[in-house]
Amino acid sequence: MNAPCLSGGVLERPVAARTAIIREVGLRDGLQSIARTVPTEHKREWIRAAHQAGQREIEVGSFVPARLLPQLADTAELVAYAKTLAGLFVCVLVPHLKGAIAALESGADLLMVPLSASHAHSLANLRKTPDEVVAEVGRIRAERDASGSKALIDGGVGTAFGCTIQGEVATSEVLRLMQALLDAGADRVSLADTVGYADPGMVSRLFEQARRIAGDRLWCGHFHDTRGLGLANVYAALQTGVTRFDACLAGIGGCPHAPGASGNVSTEDVAFMLESMGLDTGIDLPSLLALRAKVATWLDGETLQGTLWRAGFPKTFRPARHAGGLAEAPQ
Repeated sequence: MNAPCLSGGVLERPVAARTAIIREVGLRDGLQSIARTVPTEHKREWIRAAHQAGQREIEVGSFVPARLLPQLADTAELVAYAKTLAGLFVCVLVPHLKGAIAALESGADLLMVPLSASHAHSLANLRKTPDEVVAEVGRIRAERDASGSKALIDGGVGTAFGCTIQGEVATSEVLRLMQALLDAGADRVSLADTVGYADPGMVSRLFEQARRIAGDRLWCGHFHDTRGLGLANVYAALQTGVTRFDACLAGIGGCPHAPGASGNVSTEDVAFMLESMGLDTGIDLPSLLALRAKVATWLDGETLQGTLWRAGFPKTFRPARHAGGLAEAPQ
């Protein structure tokens, strides 16, 4: 990777990679925030169409009790279906050991374990302290290893830039917990702006420090567009060398403990920005927009986000693969 350089006192790191991955999390992070339950057949259609559009990493659901999130009660069925699609890396969220065991039995490829760096948010969201979550990751790692599964464990550090309940979250605490997750057995770690507090400067500083600790195990950036800075934050993380980002189709989603926190950055807008910059996402954008239109009919009356669907493509737009980008997605 190219070394960072200083320009006008600002740290700049040229992006060496010519590919980027967008991990679709709308089927979990998006749908869990919507009261209605989308039929399983529609979800299968969503997964199938996203795969046909070129998406190769999809978080299909979460192994949580159906009484808490009936919207995600069909996660095991969706994992089974997604595993039939060639080359699809199937992700699920697991908040505890019981969910992890179910995920391992389902054959999921990646287990995302959420940890909130905000003590107050962690208690409200998971009823555990952050360090109790770290201990749970240790148990999940032991269970994974004993099962012989090759699934990866991704420790996602949320509220990394602040919290609507607690307020400020110290950078030192975020980095301590990230290191603790790695020590407990997480294969990868990710950073999330759960409540939409981040700005590009904050993202650059935290991701640079996180990379010095985690190196290539710093896996993914997760940003919300609450105050219109989602894409700018994606760009800032990209400049530090991160090339994998969570996104929700149509920007759906939010956080139940963060009033006003809109959904993730929209998949279609992130893909358009990256492709415009010459980074191949592997995604066929017209196909993705067609899927967005279909999902919008299933979510009639819900608030949807994003701008590409409204404005369309500029006449000058050329997808990365047609402008010198590489077609292969990183593994």
